[in-house]
Amino acid sequence: MKPVLSRTLRSVQHSVLAGIITIGPLFVTYLIFSFLLTTLARAGLPMIQFLGTIFPMGRFANPFMQSVLAILLTLVVLYIVGRVTSLVVGREAFGLFESALEKLPFVAKVYTSVRQLIDTMMAQKPSSQRVVLIDFPIAGQKSIGFLTRTLTDSTTGELLASVLLPNAINPTSAFLQVLPMSRVIETSLTMEQAMSMLMTGGAVAPDRIRFAAKSAATAETALQ
Repeated sequence: MKPVLSRTLRSVQHSVLAGIITIGPLFVTYLIFSFLLTTLARAGLPMIQFLGTIFPMGRFANPFMQSVLAILLTLVVLYIVGRVTSLVVGREAFGLFESALEKLPFVAKVYTSVRQLIDTMMAQKPSSQRVVLIDFPIAGQKSIGFLTRTLTDSTTGELLASVLLPNAINPTSAFLQVLPMSRVIETSLTMEQAMSMLMTGGAVAPDRIRFAAKSAATAETALQ
């Protein structure tokens, strides 16, 4: 009975693992789209509910239709804002709006930091898309990060790196590490490749990646 039971358990384990591998990416995709759609629906829902009070007998009174219309309304508003800010007058108006925000003590810090982060993540220039590896959480274990900027140590004059380390599967939360630039390994990964690795837990990744730092001799040879 024991060999039969053992084979049965291994078969069940293999089937469950295969199911997780198959359903896992779909489940993560569902969570991401569910979060985005829920956020869009919440943004436009107050206006749709207000219209529902004006037209109580119409489609605005249906909860499902309210969510759908709220998502559509939010997308339309985002499209209009994007079109307006792409124009000269829109850019000037948005610049005045940002100037007003920068005068608010606490809001200015949060808004400026988030805006700089988004600009860095969305930058199209290759020089801005610097995907790096650093030792985290312990030496010998590398984590994927984004080099957001460089700083200088006011005491030693050493060049420092500010590296954002998004969490795998859930990149909306991250760690911010400040470390010597000499401990940062720059890779040839693009932002898209790095995000694919993070979102899939490394399942989608290039075949080759620079893991070890170049030695001094190798670096000197490369410069020659």
